[in-house]
Amino acid sequence: MSESVHSCNVTLTPIDNRRLVNLCGRFDEHLRQIERRLKIEITNRGNVFQLVGKEKSIQIASLVLKSLYHKTGQGIELTPTQIHLTLQQQGAGTLEDMTSPTTTAVADNEVSLQTRKGEILPRSQNQMRYVQNILNHDVNFGIGPAGTGKTFLAVACAVSALEQEKIRRILLVRPAVEAGERLGFLPGDITQKIDPYLRPLYDALYEMLGFERVAKLLERQVIEIASLAYMRGRTLNDAFIILDEGQNTTIEQMKMFLTRLGFSSTAVITGDITQIDLKGRPSGLKQVIKMLQGIPNISFTFFQSSDVVRHPVVQQIIEAYEKYEKRKNDTGDHCEH
Repeated sequence: MSESVHSCNVTLTPIDNRRLVNLCGRFDEHLRQIERRLKIEITNRGNVFQLVGKEKSIQIASLVLKSLYHKTGQGIELTPTQIHLTLQQQGAGTLEDMTSPTTTAVADNEVSLQTRKGEILPRSQNQMRYVQNILNHDVNFGIGPAGTGKTFLAVACAVSALEQEKIRRILLVRPAVEAGERLGFLPGDITQKIDPYLRPLYDALYEMLGFERVAKLLERQVIEIASLAYMRGRTLNDAFIILDEGQNTTIEQMKMFLTRLGFSSTAVITGDITQIDLKGRPSGLKQVIKMLQGIPNISFTFFQSSDVVRHPVVQQIIEAYEKYEKRKNDTGDHCEH
């Protein structure tokens, strides 16, 4: 039986016409974006907004409108991207998982990460869970599709810990395996060969610390960015270690990496098990999912397409791939037509 339709009014205060125009967007484009995402109807007279739709959807819409109106009071000019991110943060991405009207917004239990360039907030319930896991466990796995913030939030946790002097250094590691490309064909020494593959890690650091500070920390080796092959034989104390693209580690490499952890250190391993480039060899990340769950001080956070915080079409593309793979597996058809 389908869920009944509900209606409620949301009154936004204080009344400020310029803030209301900012909230609604040109030709009410922001309201239409919320309507499409939550499958509801929104009408307003001044600062009173009527929401019509399924109960869970209008609860989220109410939180979204209040959050966005609060931002307009801070002088923020709203954009479609900010509408999308606020919808994600308030639980729109996990709407199908909400089973009770008492479900609260992420903001009710907010965790923020302080960096030199400002505050970083998780933008979905799963991102919040991921950050809380990292803060409370020694070894953490973030597994899911591209665009869900796995690497960015791990770097943010590392930078925050460094700024608070909880650790002495950050190590950012990736396996030198990418999409069928062979490193030998790239110019330069091994450092120059792997540098392009580490670019997402650099970008996150630059955003949080600035170019000059990152350069100084790299020079002093407070921040170290390296290929996974460089980890063998090391013991890492007082460090925050991030292994990115963990799906491209072999079983032996994953064991080697996990056994590098020393005292007062935290490790985060991120990866997407739908994008393995090992050409027939088993993935170490897939093995540990089966092997290490349930061990104290090890956490797993699994992201879904609903957690994507990039352009909304990215979420739709990921969902289309997931449906295609499921149909192919169900029919046993592994050939392209």
